[in-house]
Amino acid sequence: MSQAQSGKRVAILATDGFEESELSAPRAALKSQGVEVQVVSPEGKGIRAWAETDWGDTYAADKALHDVDVSDYHALVLPGGLFNPDELRLNEKALAFVRGFFEAGKPVAAICHAPWILINAGVVDGRKMTSVASVGQDLKNAGAHWVDEPVVVDNGLVTSRTPKDMDAFNSKLIEELAEGRHSGQHA
Repeated sequence: MSQAQSGKRVAILATDGFEESELSAPRAALKSQGVEVQVVSPEGKGIRAWAETDWGDTYAADKALHDVDVSDYHALVLPGGLFNPDELRLNEKALAFVRGFFEAGKPVAAICHAPWILINAGVVDGRKMTSVASVGQDLKNAGAHWVDEPVVVDNGLVTSRTPKDMDAFNSKLIEELAEGRHSGQHA
């Protein structure tokens, strides 16, 4: 356990259709560092994973979106998958929650298709980012500088491409969490 991470709390915002490894692996990595992790879903109910090619397990949610506040957490993780970010990017409460982390200068980590949520939250303009290749043009159109790299960090914003980049993603997430607030993180 890392002494620097003791007492920290991280939200993982997700709904049905999240890529299973993109929630389970960051959660395990954070917990191994002594971080309290809470899964937040729109309704506070269990959410069903997508496990690469078919539906996976159902994961319990710790909190409902309407019961949480940015001030409750030190960082935010956004897993990808196709269905999950497509649903969340149309949820104004989810977008407001995401924007709040940027406004507070707190670390945000998004992988795979999750940058769709960041685009709709209006927080990608001028940021250096990566994602699954199919989201690259969407990020460019929204004003981001998209690159094809395993992990990119831009002032507290951590992005990665796919589950194959999970080790790099988790490492940078933990590093940014330890650093805390970032003055360059902005909405």
